[in-house]
Amino acid sequence: MSPSEAAAVEPWWKSAVVYQIYPRSFADSDGDGIGDIPGIISRLDHLSLLGVDALWLSPVYPSPHADNGYDIRDYQDIDPVFGTLDDFDRLLTALHDRGMRLIMDLVVNHTSDEHPWFTASRDQGPTGPKRDWYWWRPARDGMEPGTPGAEPTNWESIFSGPAWTFDETSGEYYLHLFSRKQPDLNWENPEVRQAVHAMMRWWLDRGVDGFRMDVINLISKDPALRDGRARPGSRYGDGSPWYVCGPRIHEFLAEMHREVFAGRSERLLTVGEMPGVTVEEAELFTDPAREELDMVFQFEHVGLDSGPGGKFDPRRVRLTDLKASLGRWQTGLHETGWNSLYWNNHDQPRVVSRYGDDSPGHRARSATMLATVLHLHRGTPYVYQGEELGMANYPFRSLEEFRDIESLNHYREATAAGEDPARVLEGLRARSRDNARTPMQWDASRHAGFTTGTPWLPVNPDHREINAEAQVADPHSVFHHYRRLIQLRHTEPAVAHGDFHMLAPDDERLYAFVRRHEDSGTELLVLGNFSGDPIALDLPDDWTGAETLITNAPPPGAPGALGPWEARVRRRAI
Repeated sequence: MSPSEAAAVEPWWKSAVVYQIYPRSFADSDGDGIGDIPGIISRLDHLSLLGVDALWLSPVYPSPHADNGYDIRDYQDIDPVFGTLDDFDRLLTALHDRGMRLIMDLVVNHTSDEHPWFTASRDQGPTGPKRDWYWWRPARDGMEPGTPGAEPTNWESIFSGPAWTFDETSGEYYLHLFSRKQPDLNWENPEVRQAVHAMMRWWLDRGVDGFRMDVINLISKDPALRDGRARPGSRYGDGSPWYVCGPRIHEFLAEMHREVFAGRSERLLTVGEMPGVTVEEAELFTDPAREELDMVFQFEHVGLDSGPGGKFDPRRVRLTDLKASLGRWQTGLHETGWNSLYWNNHDQPRVVSRYGDDSPGHRARSATMLATVLHLHRGTPYVYQGEELGMANYPFRSLEEFRDIESLNHYREATAAGEDPARVLEGLRARSRDNARTPMQWDASRHAGFTTGTPWLPVNPDHREINAEAQVADPHSVFHHYRRLIQLRHTEPAVAHGDFHMLAPDDERLYAFVRRHEDSGTELLVLGNFSGDPIALDLPDDWTGAETLITNAPPPGAPGALGPWEARVRRRAI
């Protein structure tokens, strides 16, 4: 079988690149300061020029927006702030006409507390027919309901504070691993699963091409709901052993596959966002023979720069730790399963500010180096809106500029516990999700071409230099480097299908690996300098005569050295 024939029998997403849009911040068509679906449609030529294969659309369902759309009030409609179902259908058609697919964001670990399922569960009382669609529990024995410490377990919400909220009307608590306005569905109830499956089939019948499933490995809870191990100095405990990859998670996902995806002629994509998942668990989730998921999003590599205080206690990442993590996932899913590759998404700060250097002299070079290293790994790369421009973190000046519920909750909890407000704010600046959510930078005009009104989050002032209009016009820009990487994945079998071998694992500045594809007789050497200083190369094989496929530095470049933040991809026959 030829390399092209072998690639033809593989799923389309193995040689694809997915582009994520956060609708609220992408493009505003009506001047209300919030992005919308007609705005997305107006900017699809940007995606076509970039060359991506699919669009992952963050939630556009009706929502109170306590968590910016990840709290869903109605699964089978479009929030008026984003448009209408007709607008959605026009977007779907426009994408398909351009040869791109649409992946919907699916949030079914929890709903909004305004969803009819939850209002019925709450208002009909403990004996109501929808009561056990959610997790309800009485107060601890001997404690006054509604008082601190009376919660059924000591679990802490992922958004800070207790994971239980007391409902005075029914006299019980409901579980919410995230905001109190995001109650968790009880997947132990088969009626819940059937309702979710029916909703998913409705969207597939409408023409969508798959789902990215938000925190899907949290849907199975151990019904015992035991206390977690207490954290020093906190009244909360870690409940994750009772809900991360819970006892029935594989059963639930296999059932979902049978009820929703099996038997459909089109090849659909299922991506599971899975905080806390291990390589061994991911191998099971993505084993094609098990028919659960196609790939997972894991968080190990984006947790390496968290200090002892957690996410908002940032530290500089050690390159050896990053290589060990990404390399372990490459090796672990080599024989069975598949990787998702990402630096950025709607929950992560901008990678050029995080792992690169966003100063004017190094921003473009470090952004393109980071892109090269990521995209040459084995797996499906994801590009988050603005990443292809090298967009950076926003220079937040005060707490009043933040909108993210996780960030605001953390500030309130941390300062109430006695932490220095200035230090807490410093952590928010570095790690807040709002860094990813500032408006897309289309041009150098007042609001970066995002809106004619007042944007819901301020536009980064660097948009006058960093914007799509300027970069499309510059063949040496970050944008065009991404185009070349995407084209390489489409045309070079070693990128999508080759083996992976890490080099120089103990080097703190050089990221180097080899991709080898026996069927096409090709080997690629990938080099990235994770520093602002030149470094010498000392590699085991002689690659000096190999063809340079991609570089982010002007030629010729010294064969035995890499310049600051330089990336280089070379190819030779084997």
